[in-house]
Amino acid sequence: MASLAFSSTSASPVALRGRPNKLAIGVAQSGACHVSARGSDRKARLFITRAVAVEKKVSRFEDVAMAPPDPILGVSEAFRACTNESKLNLGVGAYRTEDLQPYVLNVVKKAEKLMLEKGENKEYLPIEGLAAFNKATAELLLGADNHSIQSQRVATVQGLSGTGSLRLAAAFINRYCPNSKVLISSPTWGNHKNIFNDAGVPWSEYRYYDPKTVGLDFEGMIADIKAAPSGSFILLHGCAHNPTGIDPTPEQWTQIADVLEEKGHTPFFDVAYQGFASGSLDEDAFSVRLFVERGFEVFVAQSYSKNLGLYSERIGAINVICSSSDVANRVKSQLKRLARPMYSNPPVHGARIVANVVGDPNLFSEWKAEMEEMAGRIKNVRKRLYDNLSQKDKSGKDWSFILRQIGMFSYTGLNTSQSENMTNKWHMYMTKDGRISLAGLSLAKCDYLADAIIDSYHNVN
Repeated sequence: MASLAFSSTSASPVALRGRPNKLAIGVAQSGACHVSARGSDRKARLFITRAVAVEKKVSRFEDVAMAPPDPILGVSEAFRACTNESKLNLGVGAYRTEDLQPYVLNVVKKAEKLMLEKGENKEYLPIEGLAAFNKATAELLLGADNHSIQSQRVATVQGLSGTGSLRLAAAFINRYCPNSKVLISSPTWGNHKNIFNDAGVPWSEYRYYDPKTVGLDFEGMIADIKAAPSGSFILLHGCAHNPTGIDPTPEQWTQIADVLEEKGHTPFFDVAYQGFASGSLDEDAFSVRLFVERGFEVFVAQSYSKNLGLYSERIGAINVICSSSDVANRVKSQLKRLARPMYSNPPVHGARIVANVVGDPNLFSEWKAEMEEMAGRIKNVRKRLYDNLSQKDKSGKDWSFILRQIGMFSYTGLNTSQSENMTNKWHMYMTKDGRISLAGLSLAKCDYLADAIIDSYHNVN
C-alpha cells in the first residue's frame, strides 16, 4: 500500500500555507505521519486542515495603532448609543428643523425634479467639474459683475465639498510654494490641521479667541500675523467662524487686509456658510470681496453642505483669484493636474443642483428665502438660550457673548471638564472645547440646555 509521508525535505501542505505553527513543523520534520493513501486520505486532509487552522497568522499591519475617534463624528456615535430621552446632539454642524429632524430644502427637491425631467446622463465630468457649476459658484462668491470674473482672473475647480477643496489647495501650496507656512486661527475647525499635515504643508497658529471676554483677541491676531514670515498663507473663516461663532467687524477686516498687504501674505478663505450665517449671500461674502477688491491674489474654498443642505453630495469648489488671466489659466491647469491622481473627477449630482438653483431666477429667489428662514431659526434659538441663561443664572454673569456670535455654532466658554459634565450628567453631546451647534437645538430644549450650562459652569472646576 502506498503511504503519505511528511518529512523535513518534503513540501508539506502545511509548509506551503504561510508560517506553520510549532505543532505542524514537528509533525512535518518527524516523518511520523504515515497514512494509507487508500483508507485514510480523509483523515490526512482533516489533520492538515486542523494544523493550519491553529497556526498563528502575523499581519504585516501588526504595528498599526488604533486611531482615536474623530472629535466631531465620535460625538454623533456616542449620541446614537445613548438611550436617555433628554439627550441632544450639539456636536455635528448639520441643520435641523424645530423638531430636530434633518431638512431637505424644497428648492433642492425642485432642482432634482428638473434634472429628472431633463433626463441628464451620468457621464464623467471634466477634471475641473461642471462648467455651469463653476461659473455659478464663482459669481455667487464674488458677484457676477466682479472685475476679477469679467477679466477671467478666477481659476475655479469643483472640489469634494469644503474639505476636498481645502486639500486640493494645500497640495498646490506644497508643490508650488514649498517654503511657505500656513497660519491657522486658534481655535479652528478640527480638520484644518489634519488637511495641511497630510498635504505636508507646515502650519502654525495665530491667536483668535479670548477666553476672558469669550470674544475676539484682535490684538493678538494682528500681532501674530505681523510676526509670521513674509509671504505666508493666512487661513481665514469668511463668516461664522467655526468653532467660536466670532467674526471680525468690517473695520477689523480692513485692518487685517492692511497687515496682510504690508507683510506680503496671501489670504486663504474657508467659506462654508455663505448665506447661512446672516441669511444674506452678499453680507456673508463681504470679507472675501474686500480682499479681492484690494487687489490680493486670494484662495477661497467653498462648500454647499450647509447653505443648500447638500451634506452628502460633497459639493464645493476651490477658487484662486489671480493677478491676470494668463496666471489663472496656468494655476487652473495645475489644480487639475493635482486632482487627476487624487480623485480623477468630481461627482455631478450636487453640481447640477447648485447650477440649477443659482441659474434659475425663480429657484434662486426661493433659495434665498429658505436660507433666511434657516438662519432665522438659529437666531431665534440663540436668543432664547441667552434669555434662559440670563433669567436662571443669579450669579450676575454676563451671557451676552452668545448674542454677539453668529452662525450655527456658539462657543460657550466651558472647559473640558465642564463639557464632559454636560455629556455625562445632562446628556448634551458636544465637543470638549465647549462648542455647541445651535442647529441641533430647538426652542423647546433651550430651558433644559440652560440648566446644564449653568450647572457645569458653576459647579465643575
